[in-house]
Amino acid sequence: MDRLLLFTLLALGFATGCSPADPSLTTDISVAKWQKISLDFTGPSTSEQATVNPFTAYRLDVHFTHDDSTFTVPGYFAADGDAGATGADSGNVWRVNFRPDREGLWSWEAVLRRGEDSKVLPAPQGGERINLTGQTGTIWVLPPVPGEKGRLVRQHPRYLQWAETGEYFLKGGADSPENFLAYKDFDGTYRHSTDFRDGENKAEGLHHYSAHEADWQLGNLTWGDGKGKGIVGAVNYLAGAGINSVYFLTMNINGDGKDVWPYTAHDEPLRFDCSKLDQWEMLFDYMDDELGMMLHFVLQETENETLLDGGDTGPERSLYFREMVARFGHHRAITWNLGEENGPNAWSAKTGAQTNAQQAAMAAWFAQHDPYQNYVSLHTHPNEENRRKILQPLLGDGQLGGLSLQIDAPQFCHDVTKYWIDATAAAGAPWIATVDEIGPWYRGLDPDDAAPYNNQDSVRALVLWGNLMAGGAGAEWYFGAYNAHNDLGMEDWRSREEAWKWTSATLAFFRQHVPFAEMESHDELVTAGHFCLAKPGNIYLAYLPFGGETTLDLSAASGDLQVSWVNGKTGKVTPGAAITGGQKVVLTAPEPGDYGVLVNK
Repeated sequence: MDRLLLFTLLALGFATGCSPADPSLTTDISVAKWQKISLDFTGPSTSEQATVNPFTAYRLDVHFTHDDSTFTVPGYFAADGDAGATGADSGNVWRVNFRPDREGLWSWEAVLRRGEDSKVLPAPQGGERINLTGQTGTIWVLPPVPGEKGRLVRQHPRYLQWAETGEYFLKGGADSPENFLAYKDFDGTYRHSTDFRDGENKAEGLHHYSAHEADWQLGNLTWGDGKGKGIVGAVNYLAGAGINSVYFLTMNINGDGKDVWPYTAHDEPLRFDCSKLDQWEMLFDYMDDELGMMLHFVLQETENETLLDGGDTGPERSLYFREMVARFGHHRAITWNLGEENGPNAWSAKTGAQTNAQQAAMAAWFAQHDPYQNYVSLHTHPNEENRRKILQPLLGDGQLGGLSLQIDAPQFCHDVTKYWIDATAAAGAPWIATVDEIGPWYRGLDPDDAAPYNNQDSVRALVLWGNLMAGGAGAEWYFGAYNAHNDLGMEDWRSREEAWKWTSATLAFFRQHVPFAEMESHDELVTAGHFCLAKPGNIYLAYLPFGGETTLDLSAASGDLQVSWVNGKTGKVTPGAAITGGQKVVLTAPEPGDYGVLVNK
């Protein structure tokens, strides 16, 4: 039923004195706000290997209209419509995934075009239009289900925010294994080379995540003949530990792992593996709908950043980005990371590096073509000198949303986070700053049982708290090259169980007790070497990375103030003695170890 007909029926109901038809009954589809809709259209029969390439010769765009606004979402060739289960590589199903962000009446129109040159994606208005079954229709969008947060949007200079509830998002995630998707049960997944760089960890085979199969529960996602239990159990474990983000490469051809890509083969950049990508989407749906996790898509690696179009955003890269957006861009919590260790460096000199113009072009592509305007970030090199050389020319680019910081040593995290928050704000386009890889590269975050000691206390104090206290938006944990369960060989996330506990506890404290979105870094108010996040005169959070005492300047505050101490490791909050504002006060941690102290009216 088209939109005009629906409005006509409603009008006739009012004119005759009859009750108007219930829109939820007269539209083609009813769905709650923010819920996923997959619309399938019957179109040309083809296959992944067809002479006329379905991924370049055809362009499916679906226009969703609400009131006077039209939202154009790219669609894709979906083989038989159930490729994740059947393994199909051919069929006549064309699909679009969509999540409505407003209640009420929507309509859709699907437009499939075939271009004259089968090697180049048709322009939006180019080529021959192909008829589809069900190419128009209507949707009635109901209020969101209880507990719905909506999608993550950018409305604050330093933090993402859930659109439905307004709650701010702080990230605590897993950065390792970077080749998370190199999983044995995904179709078409293999290692294209065993030529690894000397001195770095080597992937021994595809991931099994056998240690997490017991974390899979009856009724959880599987595909095929019971496949997927290891990887589903793994994300179950992380979510149960309070972790809300997972970092993963979607293309590491010629990179470290050499085992993840969306294509039918590692040397075929213009044809996509429908069943593999359908299985990825099953997992992403589960992580989104059931676990509420952020999907951190790292779109390329330093070793392959010039693999597509020589680094330009030309036909190959645009096609890759479009397929990622078409299949996965609808999810509620997404980071599009434009590339790991992006920009010039010594170890990728043989393959070349992207320029500032090419980096900006990638960000501009997402600004123009991602209908959901998901968050876009760029992963950095570890050294600050190189970071500034690469990134300073991009200051002021508002189409790049933030930095995925790699930092060579924990003690630099607070100052580096603060520098880039301040520098980008001064340039007129603030960037979000998260720490997504901590060095040194061979170590990262130690496992719980590292001998003779692990580095978790210092990483917690200097990296997680260091980032948050500078106004950063959180961290993900990289496991190093030489550690047990390292960056490519991680099979059991329980190897860092203690780290998940203190990560979750820290983020819970900030969410429940700290109005961090109203506060800024004011380290000048505390003893040198300590951190302070404050809204002067109103609320102060001081942090003592190694305990002891700090002097807090409360000259801007007046009257009696409440004091609460938080244990940096456990997140436990205990009241302290009340103090009076208008002066400098000495605050002493109640016990050894890292502590925060919250002072407010």
